[in-house]
Amino acid sequence: MTVDAAALAERLRRRDPAAAPAALNLLEDTRPAARQAAADLLRALAPAALGREAPGHVVGVTGPPGAGKSTLLSALMLAWRQRGRTVAVLAVDPSSRSSGGSLLGDRARIAFDPSDAGVFVRSTAAGSRLGGLAPATRAAAQGLAVAFDVVVVETVGVGQSETDVAQVADTVVVIVQPGSGDALQFLKAGIMEVPDVLVVTKADLGDVATRAVRDLRGALRALGRRETPVLAVSAIAPRHGVDALVDTLEERRARLDVVARRTAARRAAALADFATEHGERGVRALGGTRAARRWLATQPALADVPALVAGLERLAAEDAAP
Repeated sequence: MTVDAAALAERLRRRDPAAAPAALNLLEDTRPAARQAAADLLRALAPAALGREAPGHVVGVTGPPGAGKSTLLSALMLAWRQRGRTVAVLAVDPSSRSSGGSLLGDRARIAFDPSDAGVFVRSTAAGSRLGGLAPATRAAAQGLAVAFDVVVVETVGVGQSETDVAQVADTVVVIVQPGSGDALQFLKAGIMEVPDVLVVTKADLGDVATRAVRDLRGALRALGRRETPVLAVSAIAPRHGVDALVDTLEERRARLDVVARRTAARRAAALADFATEHGERGVRALGGTRAARRWLATQPALADVPALVAGLERLAAEDAAP
């Protein structure tokens, strides 16, 4: 069946959450005709077409397996809905080895009311990199931010996801489980520059959670990042800290220079996509990474990733011409 990309884009632009399933189905469809329709949909939802950035707050949530991300997300969704926010969640699952599709584990663990039209939850495959983001997930976050107040991209934090989710999210929340060595591993991983908010789950454990919060705040101070919030949260009854986390996220969104954040993310994604497609030889044809970044910095702030990649390809072709 042919999808009317223009009609679907218009529904999303009218902030109709009921259009989300059809949009995600289209973005994940790999058939050639569907790929063209998906490109048309994304072009109609791009910042240049909207004349502004999509209004939704894209929140990346990452952390190791077992840290309590899904339980926390269930509580967050309830808190957001109580405040009248519409919420979309993209739960990035490890891909099936046989089909390449999502294993659906994360969606099964997230508790939500399926009859609530203001909530959309979808499992999406990670693709070839465990914990990373597939291109369809990036595109989905972009499209859903047009229609929903909050878009959450949840990933399994195993190294790749932290940097991947930072390229698509306005705010990155890293979840740390107390008493499991997660805090120490987090410090060793060298990703302290990634999180905008750090959350220690299972605050009901008491002293062990308090110690994890203290350790993380000390590490952030050492890096000169005192402004990064570290919150202790318990998502099980009686809940503790969930409303404070929602407040923190909303306050950050209000202060955030969304245009600057998303422009930088799109430029980084465009260079990464170009390098993946054309390899080191292609990057050399641009004059190297620094030269490519200088060129990207001259482009319009609302230019989307496909337009930026196409520009890089033209630039490389011009430089390679005799």
